[in-house]
Amino acid sequence: MSDAPLELSERDGAIRLALAVKPRSSRSGLLCVKGGALVVALRSPPVDGAANEELIAVLAKSFGVRRAEVVIATGATGRRKLVELRGVSVEAVRARVAALG
Repeated sequence: MSDAPLELSERDGAIRLALAVKPRSSRSGLLCVKGGALVVALRSPPVDGAANEELIAVLAKSFGVRRAEVVIATGATGRRKLVELRGVSVEAVRARVAALG
């Protein structure tokens, strides 16, 4: 399900992408692109940073980078976030997102 292309940009050697996070989901993982943002489901509740920690782990695993290479640039306390990924190319991010369907 994709109504607008994923918003991606490169800045200072990092890939920046918009996310929409769904905490307290039945399972964790990348879902789809909606409104230009990658929708990510997380099992953790948004309490004491648990959802953000899980988000970093899910993104690191999904894009094949270390956790230290995933940074929440903005939106740490909200459901809409801007995340920076290092150690991965724009093409690799687009290919992984395209595989979602």
